[in-house]
Amino acid sequence: MAGPAVDYAAVFQALPGAAALVTPQLIYADANAEFERLRGLPREQMIGRFLPEDSIEIENESAEPLLLRVLASLRRAADTGERSVVALQRFDREDPDQPGVWHERYFNVTNIPVFGDDGQVTLLLHRLEDVTELIRAREVALTLQEAMLPAPRQIGRHPAAVRYRPAAEALNVAGDWYDLIDLPGDRIAVAVGDVVGHGLPAACVMGQLRSALTAASLVPEGPARALEVLGQYARTVDGAENTTVATAFVDWENDTITYSSAGHPPPAVLRPDGTVEFLDQATDPPLAARPQHGPRTQAVMSFREDSVLVLYTDGLIERRGEDIDKGLARLADSLVRNRALRCEALADAVLADLLPPGDATDDTALVILGL
Repeated sequence: MAGPAVDYAAVFQALPGAAALVTPQLIYADANAEFERLRGLPREQMIGRFLPEDSIEIENESAEPLLLRVLASLRRAADTGERSVVALQRFDREDPDQPGVWHERYFNVTNIPVFGDDGQVTLLLHRLEDVTELIRAREVALTLQEAMLPAPRQIGRHPAAVRYRPAAEALNVAGDWYDLIDLPGDRIAVAVGDVVGHGLPAACVMGQLRSALTAASLVPEGPARALEVLGQYARTVDGAENTTVATAFVDWENDTITYSSAGHPPPAVLRPDGTVEFLDQATDPPLAARPQHGPRTQAVMSFREDSVLVLYTDGLIERRGEDIDKGLARLADSLVRNRALRCEALADAVLADLLPPGDATDDTALVILGL
């Protein structure tokens, strides 16, 4: 039985997102109602017009580089037959109701080739997505998150470097955090964590868990007990389920690292001889992931002077479609190649080596502590 006839022109006009059809010669062939609204031009004034002549693209200085990027993306899609994205582009647009008043807007631009029966590109689907409100929400969340993270500082006589890199392509900041906590004697606790989710809710949960872990770390029993207490607390906080955390207590009086992990990627120790050991002997499920609360494990390793302890979140090593072991191997290789660098320079080198071109698709927190 044949299905109902589909009026694709009506579907195109009804699309909630702004879309236009452009020929490989960059001539407007069609535009839907949302594209008309966003561009501020009636459809009749766009059809048959050369896209670079679109007056709204060249009204102000900020539009010119955007126009060049959009044109390059369209030509790339036409030449390669592959989708091309121009992500998170800023564009200052004049308020139609208040001449002389300009508003900052952010767009994602996606250009998708449409093929004819001969397999050649006949049209380009040119999509504009106004993501300004999402970007503003992201900025608020990022400001909140940065306010809750500790400022970079030296812990006693021990050098430390911390880095936080939000994902460039994500519209919401994630719930990654780090902390360095002074303990009695020549000891400190180092922790990194990653809350499931994004945006303001994740940032708020992150702040609660970080504060709770700071308090729990001051209890003398050690990192496993600190994560047990944090896990109990996580069960009372909406959105804290399945948070991953790794924490290590460093004791310079005995030259030991006592560590425990709640489902988090393993910390790494770079030794003076250029070898790397991952601390993976005390890993339990993420916070509040088990039906019943239970004890956690911890392990101890000895270190030599001039070693380096590295804690990080998964944005540093994980890539879609790739086994985590490859990411860990990349981290170890970077640490070995850059082992002559001090903490601050080493942190920058590791980020440069491991974050992919155009930055990562997930937030990244990194702590490097000189031992």
